[in-house]
Amino acid sequence: MKKILSMVLIAAMALIGTAALAEGIPADEITVGYIYIGDENEAYTAAHYEGAKAMAEALGLSEDQIIIKWNTAETEACYDAAIDLAEAGCDIIFGNSFNFESYMIEAAREYPEIEFCHATGYQAATCGLDNVHNYFTSVYESRYVSGVVAGMKLNEMIADGTITADQCVVGYVGAFPYAEVISGYTAFFLGIRSVCPEATMKVQYTNSWASFDLEKEAAEALIAQGCVLISQHADTTGAPTACEAAGVPCVGYNVSMIATAPNTALTSASIDWAPYNTYAVECVINGEPIAVDWCQGYDTGANKITELNEGVVAEGTAEKVAEVEAALVSGDLKVFDTSTFTIGGETLESLIEANADYAKYADYVSDGYFHESELASAPSFDIIVDGIEQVS
Repeated sequence: MKKILSMVLIAAMALIGTAALAEGIPADEITVGYIYIGDENEAYTAAHYEGAKAMAEALGLSEDQIIIKWNTAETEACYDAAIDLAEAGCDIIFGNSFNFESYMIEAAREYPEIEFCHATGYQAATCGLDNVHNYFTSVYESRYVSGVVAGMKLNEMIADGTITADQCVVGYVGAFPYAEVISGYTAFFLGIRSVCPEATMKVQYTNSWASFDLEKEAAEALIAQGCVLISQHADTTGAPTACEAAGVPCVGYNVSMIATAPNTALTSASIDWAPYNTYAVECVINGEPIAVDWCQGYDTGANKITELNEGVVAEGTAEKVAEVEAALVSGDLKVFDTSTFTIGGETLESLIEANADYAKYADYVSDGYFHESELASAPSFDIIVDGIEQVS
């Protein structure tokens, strides 16, 4: 009997939620909740927070209309944070870390009148809930552009005799061996190779999203192995700190690393989360449905690189960046153009046709490129291409 009553209650709440969605919520009455894995001192969360603040300014929301749960672990603590935000009256709740997803879905089942938006996840389309949404950006685009910046620097180092072409080895500090990370560092590598074809890359994982010590140690280990430029998909200033001490150029992530590494930081691949934050909150205000999967890139301003360190980047970098960004916006440039990489000496198309292990990629490849983040917002490219080596 209790189960039946519970089902009736949920159905009734869903109807109420649908009615509320149709009517919308006045901007001065809406309450927005955020569940963050870090805080303002951690680059990834800092970037998300900047997006939240930009959204509030754009829509005229006051500070007391925003409630944030900082430093939330990827455990039951995320579910508790979501429930707290729901009980506090939030109309829409955002979560910014991959392993928050199952906990947010659990909370969404209990509060069907509240919209739950999860970054970097993939289950919104299959969880059976209308109030769960995934979002990400085409960050591989900004990774590619930052790779072009890195490749220009490598060419300068070869030209001035700092390194030889066969010493053109890049190091990459990765968080986890997930598709999100692999997609990102592959795009970075392809950006490098577009201007510096001699380059190869070594990747070392920290198995942590944000650990200053592990990221610094990984960067130091890569430098010791002969890497002459370092980049990262990890959230602290650990790698740039190591690079500044060693005098090795670096490309960061999320925020500018120039303050940390004024003599070595080139730029950072970054995301502007404001477009999605503004879009999703506006949907609730206007009583409009939120996309199940949202992913946009340079064409909407959702992707970018941070400012170029003019005293460190190679001459002509700004002009080359402008050219590449324009090609991304126009669609003339496809980051995962399958003619620009091989796997074991084979093209991806030939492997899909002949190797059962690659058949799963068939739906992603057409018109000469891998359609990353088009079938779903979460990255899917998890292939190790020639020229990239995973090290420990």
